[in-house]
Amino acid sequence: EESIVKSNVVFILADDMGYGDIGAFGQKTLATPNLDRMASQGLRMMQHFSGSTVCAPSRCVLMTGRHTGNASVRGNTAVLMPDDELTVARLFKQNGYKTGCFGKWGIGHPPPYDDPQRKGFDEFYGYINMWHAHNFWPEFMIENGRKVYLENEVLDQYDQPVDKEGRGVATVKKDYAPDLIATKALKFIDENRDRPFFLYLALNMPHANNEAGSDPAARHDGMEVPDHGQFSDRPWPQPEKGFARMIELIDGYTGMILDSLVSHGIERKTLVIFTSDNGPHQEGRHQMEFFDSNGQLRGMKRDLYEGGLRVPMIAWWPGTIRSGGVSQHISGFQDFLPTAAELVGAQAPDCDGISYLPTLTGEVEKQRQHPYLYWEFHERGGKQALLMDHFKAVRLNVLTAGESAFELYDLRNDVREEINVASRFPRMVEEMGQIMDREQSDELARR
Repeated sequence: EESIVKSNVVFILADDMGYGDIGAFGQKTLATPNLDRMASQGLRMMQHFSGSTVCAPSRCVLMTGRHTGNASVRGNTAVLMPDDELTVARLFKQNGYKTGCFGKWGIGHPPPYDDPQRKGFDEFYGYINMWHAHNFWPEFMIENGRKVYLENEVLDQYDQPVDKEGRGVATVKKDYAPDLIATKALKFIDENRDRPFFLYLALNMPHANNEAGSDPAARHDGMEVPDHGQFSDRPWPQPEKGFARMIELIDGYTGMILDSLVSHGIERKTLVIFTSDNGPHQEGRHQMEFFDSNGQLRGMKRDLYEGGLRVPMIAWWPGTIRSGGVSQHISGFQDFLPTAAELVGAQAPDCDGISYLPTLTGEVEKQRQHPYLYWEFHERGGKQALLMDHFKAVRLNVLTAGESAFELYDLRNDVREEINVASRFPRMVEEMGQIMDREQSDELARR
C-alpha cells in the first residue's frame, strides 16, 4: 500500500482532440508514436467520457467530481467556481503533494489571475482565461498570479475588455506558448522528483484560434503552429497541415513527459493519464472529417452524441497497470476526484464520481459501476444526455418552448447513433426522462 499512497499523478489534457485522433484509437493518417507507446505499455479506457462537450464545464467536472447538473460552472459563461470548493488539486495538497498546473485553466469567466492558486495549485503557468488561450503567440502568460510578457505582438484590433483579455492574432511570433508550457511542466517534474507531486498539464491543442480563422485581416488559418514540419509538402489545405502538426506536437510533449519520468527513475511510482476535454472541433477552417477525428462516432464538440463526449483515455503506470490492457468500464471526468482520493488514502468526497482505481490496478472485481452518466448543455436550445449501460438517451430543445425531442440509441448494436429506438422502448424512455428531470440543474428546468 505504501507505494500506492506516495504515487505521483500526471494528468495530461488535450483540448478538442477527438476519439479518433490517436493511432491507438483508430487514427489511420497521422502517427502518434508516443501515445501509442503509452497505450501499449498501459491501459486504454474505451468508454471514457468528458465532463461536457465544451471547455469550461468539462474542466470544472474534472476538478470537482460534479457532473454538469451539479457543477458550479456549467457552460462557457460568466460564472466562477467558488474558492472553497473541493478540487482535485486541493485534495492532493491536503495530502502532502506539491501541485502544479501548466497550460489552459479556462474554468469560469473571467477568472482572477490567481484562480488556480485559490483552487489548490501551488504553481501555475499559462492561460487563465479561455479566450486568451485561443492565441498560441500571446503577448503575455500568467505565472503564479502575475503577467509575464513575451516577445510576441498582437494586432491592435484585438484590444479587448477584461473578460476577453489577451485574445487575438499575433503579428510578431517568437515565443510559442505550448513549448513554454511543456518546458515549465518538465521543470516541475525535475524540481519535485523526490517528493509526491500532482502535475496537471492542460494543453490548448488542437484547439483553433477562431479569431485567426474567421478574420480576413489575419490572413491565415486558425491552426497556429510555428511550421508545418514534415507536413509542409502534403497536398492538404493549410489548416489540415496545421492540425496534423498540432497532433504531432501533442504526441511529442507527451513523450517528453514520459521520458522525463523514466530518466528520473520515478516512472513506477507515477500514474500518467492522457485524455481530451471534449470531442473534436471544426473551427479555424479545419474540417473534422479530413482526418476522421471522431472515428466511428457521431457528432463533435457541442454535441451530446458520442462524438462530442466520448474521448480517448490512456492510463500508464509501469509495474501497476498491466501492459496492453483494454477496458470497457464506463467512466467519466467526475471519477478523477474519487480516484485521486483512493490513490492517496483519503476519504471519498461527496460527488458524482466513482473511483476507477480498481480498473487501473486490475482488481476489476472491486470496481463499482455507475447506474448512469448524465450531461446537460445550455447552448443551442439546451440538451441533455443520459448513458445507462449500453442505452444512450439524448433530449434536445429543452430550453425552447414546446415539446423537446427525445432520442434513444442502443450503443451495443448502433455505436454510430443512427437508429432512434425511442418508440420501441417507451418504458425506458419514461424512466430515463425521469432521471434527466431529477438530475438537471435549476437553470435547465423545463418550460
